Amino acid sequence: MSLYSPDRAIRAAVLDDAAPIAAIYNDVMATSTAIWSDIPTSVPDREAWLAAKAGDGWPVLVVEAADGAVAGFASFGPFRPWPGYARTVEHSIHIAKDHRGQGLARAILARLIAEAARREMHVMIGGIDAANAASIKLHERLGFERAALLRETGWKFGRWLDLVLMHRMLTPQDAAGAP
Repeated sequence: MSLYSPDRAIRAAVLDDAAPIAAIYNDVMATSTAIWSDIPTSVPDREAWLAAKAGDGWPVLVVEAADGAVAGFASFGPFRPWPGYARTVEHSIHIAKDHRGQGLARAILARLIAEAARREMHVMIGGIDAANAASIKLHERLGFERAALLRETGWKFGRWLDLVLMHRMLTPQDAAGAP
């Protein structure tokens, strides 16, 4: 395994990415508390999700492994549906298990931050399982702050889960990339 380098492609997802996105999602869903669901997705579900994101103007990015395979994906969309939240987005990032620890999550999150700033978003929010120390640390390194701890907000694997909400104020300088 090599560490992430700038020559690794981060690009907009296309419909052909639905199968690897579904595989990554299903593995994360089945093996971790990063996704608070136990309902697997299908390739047609991910195709519909990609189409809906594109139709609504929201980005979905993929990061490729050295061999060109999709190693992870990330997106953002509305935090809440009311007009007062129009410039606040919530994001998610999922990296395939064989590619974790290589800097891919940091790289794709940095690109999401830049993309949100280019779109003149004001705040980016991440909801993270409170026990996911690696994700919390990643977000802190990229300028996110803990905004809230919501105790026993979710249920998975037979236990209650706490949710940490992290937020980052975006600036015009973020649009240039690499926060």
